[in-house]
Amino acid sequence: MFGHWRVMLPNERSLPALNALNFFMADVQAGLGPFLGVFLEQRGWTPASIGAVMTIGGMAGMAVTTPLGVFVDGTRRKRAFVAVAAVTITLASIAILLRPAFPIVAAAQTAAGIAGAAVGPAIAAITLGLVHQRGFAHQLGRNEACNHSGNVVAAALAGASGYLFGFGAVFAVLAIMAALSLAAVLGIDPQKIDHRAARGAAEHDGKGVAGFAVLLRSKPLLVLGLTLTLFHLGNAAMLPLLGQAVVARGAGNASAFTAATIVIAQITMVPMALIAARIAQARGYWIVFVIALVALPIRGVTAALVTGTWGLGPVQVLDGIGAGTLGVAVPGLVARILAGTGHVNAGLGAVMTLQGIGAALSPTVGGLVAQQFGYPASFLVLGGIAALALMLWLVARPITAAACAGAPADAAARAQAPA
Repeated sequence: MFGHWRVMLPNERSLPALNALNFFMADVQAGLGPFLGVFLEQRGWTPASIGAVMTIGGMAGMAVTTPLGVFVDGTRRKRAFVAVAAVTITLASIAILLRPAFPIVAAAQTAAGIAGAAVGPAIAAITLGLVHQRGFAHQLGRNEACNHSGNVVAAALAGASGYLFGFGAVFAVLAIMAALSLAAVLGIDPQKIDHRAARGAAEHDGKGVAGFAVLLRSKPLLVLGLTLTLFHLGNAAMLPLLGQAVVARGAGNASAFTAATIVIAQITMVPMALIAARIAQARGYWIVFVIALVALPIRGVTAALVTGTWGLGPVQVLDGIGAGTLGVAVPGLVARILAGTGHVNAGLGAVMTLQGIGAALSPTVGGLVAQQFGYPASFLVLGGIAALALMLWLVARPITAAACAGAPADAAARAQAPA
């Protein structure tokens, strides 16, 4: 225990700043998120059109995630990477507010999607560079708890301000959070970031495997990527569709309802992130993924059966269970699988590319089903896709078991061992 905290002691200023960055960046990274669907629905957009423009942004982010991961492995300007992304997302969101025409929204979503894709690998690299493998699972739990807490605060502020002052106030909240995230990233001491540790490099620091080849040469990583593709194909559209369904029914204030859905899920994610980190440290990552994957099909069925606002609670608690555990498990497991290669962030980018494909296609799939057959049918279809992710993870356990079960100390030892 004492040895673990010695990893943290040199970073008294940087770790609180990292926590603050995760808190404020939570709202910024997602851009308008589910508020975008509500904003466009109120301006007469069809569910299919909303799904299409969300897919454009998601596909743009997906296309660049792996190259961005490779870049993060090689750059020492990781803090600047996060800062540029925050500014880009904010400006793109303001453009949507000022001119919500399809070409402008599509271009803004493309820019926001690319910038948002840069944030995940960059923050993961900064974290790994500060605490190394031994402290990574523990700090990931803190990162995610701060991230979800930030989403709760931002969603509450956006919902309240949108209710009181109109939807434009949602954009103001995003801009304020972006400014605070810039202050937080400047609080991280660049001298405390071990860039070799940040990419999971061993002493030999081989350069032979990079980019998408990292995923193709690792069966556990490929299984992880395909599982996440199916998970996000089923998950990404559910929350926007919940908000759109409320607008379509004319049931209550849409911005307040959307904020409430986010708050309930994010409050659930805070303890789930900390619990997931503890489970990962004690029992490995396999069971953490099972917990996340089981929650989503149940959520889809619940959302389909519940038509009143009273069902919001259980639907979004299930979202919190799934997303809260995966936020810790994905970067942690990638770091375990690729310990010693020097390409952890390239591998994380490759995995995020695959999950980005699912997330990008999800609004189109969900929107088309909702337009043709209604919102309950879309929730059932998305939940069925999520069930396929669970089946894949269970069947492929022999491939992933060794990496999932590794203890943090073992992973750290592998990262330092010569080839």
